[in-house]
Amino acid sequence: MSTTSQTIPDAPITEARRDEADGVLTITFTRDRKLNAVTPIMLDMLRAAVTDMQERDDLRVLVITAEGRYFTAGIDIGTLNPDPGRTTDGEVSGIKVRAFLRKLHVFLDSLEALEKPVVLAAQGPCLGFGLEMGVSCDFRVAAERATFSLPEIPKMGVIAGSGGISRLTRLVGPHWGRWLGMASRSITAHKAEQIGLVHEVYPDDDFPARVQQFARELVALPAEALGLAKLAIDAAASTDRTTARDFDRVANTLLLLSERNRATVSSYNKKSP
Repeated sequence: MSTTSQTIPDAPITEARRDEADGVLTITFTRDRKLNAVTPIMLDMLRAAVTDMQERDDLRVLVITAEGRYFTAGIDIGTLNPDPGRTTDGEVSGIKVRAFLRKLHVFLDSLEALEKPVVLAAQGPCLGFGLEMGVSCDFRVAAERATFSLPEIPKMGVIAGSGGISRLTRLVGPHWGRWLGMASRSITAHKAEQIGLVHEVYPDDDFPARVQQFARELVALPAEALGLAKLAIDAAASTDRTTARDFDRVANTLLLLSERNRATVSSYNKKSP
């Protein structure tokens, strides 16, 4: 088993840790003193992880998790530009705001577009940007003590506008989208599982081990088939039924003609009486 671990370069205090083992790249938030509120340094580490997942064949699954009381309390506003909507001469600028937000949107879009499995593993409360990031991932698993909420409206008078409302609503529908995105209610891990936000809930005590076990099971699956399955699922969710079925057939044609599948069929035929 090959394992490497590193913290963020040049960070004055450790905010996250990066581990690689058996094809799984794990980013762990370690900023418990600030409830794992996400800083620009942590975002840069996540962006680098996505780039490495895109470029390295040996990395097969990305896991985003945390240690401490919270998965994350959301974006750490204190570490960002205090007024991103002001120009240098003090004027209010919507263009500046959108440019500021676009950086988050680009990261979340890249996370969603990655043709490898991405797992968000919330060991504790997952608020704001944490939930927005979660609904950009392929899989969401939670410890029993985890909760999920979008506190942007009561806390700041804004919505979860980094794709959070739109992606959340596609997952759980407008009924629960309103509960989380409008009423800003908090839900438990088991309620999140019931409404389709979370795939599975693991016991608190063995949560890290269960997460890594799930990730390794994904690593064992054929990479090309996983990537095409992700594209086919996205196509089915965003196009008409005929186009989605056509995509299925094209994708499976590529897989059926692959050396892996031909070898599997040949091996099976040799064993058959």
